[in-house]
Amino acid sequence: MSERAASVTPTETDEQDDEQIDDGATPDAATEADSSADDAEPGPVTTGAESVVRALENAGVEYAFGVQGGAIMPVYDVLYDSDIYHVTMAHEQGASHAADAYGIVSGDPGVCLATSGPGATNLVTGLADADMDSDPMIALTGQVPTAFVGNDAFQETDTTGVTTPVTKDNTFSSDPDRVGTDVSEAFALAREGRPGPTLVDLPKDVTNGETDREPDAPKTPDTYHVQERADPEIVAAAAERIENAQRPVLLLGGGVIKGDASEACREFAIEHEIPVITTMPGTGAFPEDHELSLEGAGMHGTGYANMAISMCDTLIGIGTRFDDRLTGGIPTFAPDAEVIHVDIDPAEISKNIHADYPLVGDAETVVSQLAEAVDESPQATKWRAQCQQWKSEYPMTYQAPEDEPVQPEFVVEALDEATSDRAIVTTGVGQHQMWAWQYWTYTEPRTWVSSHGLGTMGYGLPAAIGARLAADDDQEVVCIDGDGSFLMTLQELSVAVRENLDITVAVLNNEYIGMVRQWQDAFFEGRHAASDYNWMPEFDKLAEAFGAQGFRIDEYDDVADTIEAAVAYDGPSVIDVHIDPEANVYPMVPSGGDNARFALTEDQL
Repeated sequence: MSERAASVTPTETDEQDDEQIDDGATPDAATEADSSADDAEPGPVTTGAESVVRALENAGVEYAFGVQGGAIMPVYDVLYDSDIYHVTMAHEQGASHAADAYGIVSGDPGVCLATSGPGATNLVTGLADADMDSDPMIALTGQVPTAFVGNDAFQETDTTGVTTPVTKDNTFSSDPDRVGTDVSEAFALAREGRPGPTLVDLPKDVTNGETDREPDAPKTPDTYHVQERADPEIVAAAAERIENAQRPVLLLGGGVIKGDASEACREFAIEHEIPVITTMPGTGAFPEDHELSLEGAGMHGTGYANMAISMCDTLIGIGTRFDDRLTGGIPTFAPDAEVIHVDIDPAEISKNIHADYPLVGDAETVVSQLAEAVDESPQATKWRAQCQQWKSEYPMTYQAPEDEPVQPEFVVEALDEATSDRAIVTTGVGQHQMWAWQYWTYTEPRTWVSSHGLGTMGYGLPAAIGARLAADDDQEVVCIDGDGSFLMTLQELSVAVRENLDITVAVLNNEYIGMVRQWQDAFFEGRHAASDYNWMPEFDKLAEAFGAQGFRIDEYDDVADTIEAAVAYDGPSVIDVHIDPEANVYPMVPSGGDNARFALTEDQL
């Protein structure tokens, strides 16, 4: 946790009202509570709302992101006196993305709150995003009083019904004596086993109701079981396969990072000299500057990673769900490989790619089992040489003539150069996301924060807010966004300014929904239906209107100095980077295509 986060004192004096907190107070400006009050034991629980907040406090929650409203008001009234610092967001979707990113960076569930009806439904995109990417998050939603449920009361929505498909677990809490424990269980479920978003719906009469019941500590229900260790016999068989492999690869997915297995995987790969590929969610699980790294595979993966995954004879997939953006066409994915699949969720085993060696269990635990079982490294000297040759044949290079518009890859590399190795990158979704993934060198886990499975435009800026509050003080936070994505949630810039958060936003502005335009050029005869965004505002001036620092880049000569100034600025800054509107993302594997037949130019599609 950052020094800044540690200094936050959210409790305000009695003389301050809600408007002062929402409109002006920042963590740095929050009034220190009396030291004797800090040392005092918490008072007894008297209401359901107090039990809800006590459950969060018992779980060690430091930040919550949300938007106030009628049905959730009792909970907010208790938060007013809590040490949990509430970050009022401009929109509930922003609250859910900020909580999501906080969970990705910290490893602990992020917390978001919203009122009933539209407040709750505005969280749905963020819940679905976290669900697809297995991110730990808990949502607390207000609800109309239980006597009104089903009567189409004002701002009533069947929140648990709406969110059941996009949550790991959700609960309609109906008893003041039980509500705190419901929240504690939801917190535990969000982080244990395969992480994911959970939700507790809180009727107003329940949070206002009287209770003296202290909530239980975060603990999963007795019926919830997670298999930690894989079957020893299958482990032994998989180890033998690895020893006899001639063309092995390790494929590290997001589950490696969420299971804190990055170090174990690094040690295993280096000890046995096995080339490593990452999925997009697994970015950072293995240092991309290591000679064994082939970086990312899939639709926009490197040519050398896609060649290796297509030609390997042993694929060790850890914490990956083998989604379609990775695999392309199933019949052509790793066609000659025997597949060892490690995953904590048995539902993922052989769901998309058949597992010859199914290893159900915690990633770190199972990798340790494999490390103990593998006695000899595979004889793969020629294979490693082949992988290095593919690196030479298909380098990630680009042309950047000085007399042509600025290329986005150049900007990403310049941002990487201007920041530390531990800098955190958040993105929206589109071409800019792919360039940020391809041309930034990731060496640590939890430094790549993006929307993968759901592909949510607008994710980048609110995610940067959550990431900033979860990050260490010496970690920069850079949001690489597109003009279309940034436009969707730019109201959250007001939050970054109010909280004086040190984030740098680089908007790669091509005045298009760029990925759509690229596909239209490739597959729809260049018919730019609803993808031309030449009506964009001037984002640097808009940033200034919000109170942030605005910058603009039009030429290569502007890049280095402007980025240096933006990163150095102590607070939120926005760089409106006008890039080549015709720039495309390559390599590219057409949807459902063969990874080994990636295109490097449009005429190869």
